[in-house]
Amino acid sequence: QVQLVESGGGLVQSGGSLRLSCAASGFTFRSSVMSWYRQVPGKERELVASISPGGVNTNYADSVKGRFTISRDNAKNTMFLQMNSLKPEDTAVYYCSTIILRRYWGQGTQVTVSA
Repeated sequence: QVQLVESGGGLVQSGGSLRLSCAASGFTFRSSVMSWYRQVPGKERELVASISPGGVNTNYADSVKGRFTISRDNAKNTMFLQMNSLKPEDTAVYYCSTIILRRYWGQGTQVTVSA
């Protein structure tokens, strides 16, 4: 079965950095578009970044362009999100996601950025 497990979240001061990881299993990772989403309580889940199967093409939300970098290691079935220059408004639960006939989500990892 498809499994997505996020890690790397935590508490960081404004201007700091975090690196999130998503360990994937149960599907052909190297053939799948992968994405990071985030959600704040009371708001809809929003797309943060996505990456093509080979890792060549990436897409970012305007709010994170120039600060976040999405990447993947197909040999290790793992996706990453390097987050630099973090701001309090980046505080959210971050989810790893892919579509295999339907959309799958990880359990999420909390990122909290203090002012």
